[in-house]
Amino acid sequence: MNNTFTALDNDLYKFTMQQAVLHNYPDAWVKFKYQCRNPKELANVDIGVFNGKVIDKIGKFCETRFQDNELHYLSNIPFMKPDYVDFLDDFTFKRKYVHCKNRSSGLEINIEGPWVQTILFEVPILAIVSETYAEMRTESFKGIMYGLNEIEKHVPLINFLFAEFGTRRRASKAFQYLMIEKLLKVAPDNLIGTSNVEMAKKFGIKYIGTMAHEWLQAHQALVRVSDSQKAALETWAKEYRGDLGIALSDVVGMDAFLNDFDKYFAKLFDGCRHDSGDPLIWGEKLIKHYESMGINPMTKSAVFSDGLTFESAKDIQDHFEGVINVSFGIGTFLSNNWGFTPLQVVLKMIECNGKSVAKISDSPGKGMCEDASYLKYLKQTFNLEN
Repeated sequence: MNNTFTALDNDLYKFTMQQAVLHNYPDAWVKFKYQCRNPKELANVDIGVFNGKVIDKIGKFCETRFQDNELHYLSNIPFMKPDYVDFLDDFTFKRKYVHCKNRSSGLEINIEGPWVQTILFEVPILAIVSETYAEMRTESFKGIMYGLNEIEKHVPLINFLFAEFGTRRRASKAFQYLMIEKLLKVAPDNLIGTSNVEMAKKFGIKYIGTMAHEWLQAHQALVRVSDSQKAALETWAKEYRGDLGIALSDVVGMDAFLNDFDKYFAKLFDGCRHDSGDPLIWGEKLIKHYESMGINPMTKSAVFSDGLTFESAKDIQDHFEGVINVSFGIGTFLSNNWGFTPLQVVLKMIECNGKSVAKISDSPGKGMCEDASYLKYLKQTFNLEN
């Protein structure tokens, strides 16, 4: 496999959210902002050259279109609806919505436009950034050999179910392909699928994903802020009618999430996903929440996806075994383990319909908001102390 992008080379939850946006908020207008959380790593490359390469690749990516075989594949996914697949048949990645600047202080990327038109940009652009950095740090064959050897070395630790979640921070598309191929050989009973729809299609494995932070963030502007989490979950449930039942829990922190995740939602959704904060504390809170409502935690799932390695996943699995069903989404550790520190890059929604939105993370440094006054209001609304 080469490193050429295709329209299907994206995470499932971007497509599931886009379908939900098309059906529920087709006129919503949003803004996303790029951030590198470890910018000191960029001292290892010529920043001007790096920025220029990224911007050029984004332009080339925007030339991609959905092919007939890709649309056919999507049409056979049970929860993808015919009108959405028809929408993708005419879909184009409009370069005018992506605003890039080559700054000596670092790369600036802002995406602004209709939510339904811009939602698919995030993962490919972050992958372009990650791949460009990797190719400037080492020769690809050296990185590939190092990464595959690391997988082999850690295989004995695997006693859990996991999905590959590494598209946005992969060192290269070719390596992601070889990595999944390797995992299917050495851990076929443990790898339950991938978030990358093209990789799922190529390998005939399960596509994995539900919703991302932007889904809940946008509802802060679409409904009354205090109702945003409940509205996001309710709209999702109506859209998917029992499919895609893993709720994301950390847009305004786990405690505020559980206050809204009442018995109705707890029974309606299959489980929750952890993406920030101490995973053991998060899991214990979720278990206690289910038990307080008379729900057996063993009938529910806890999905962990925050910067995991095989070692940390094993520790979590061992802690919760027999108490709640546990699975994992492992990303950067699998897709960008080339012997150097990968860039920690994100593209987060900061506005919807001209109003500020925010993510308040349970992990320091993972939150994002451009408007200090709105952030203060959001914290007050959900009774957050800090």
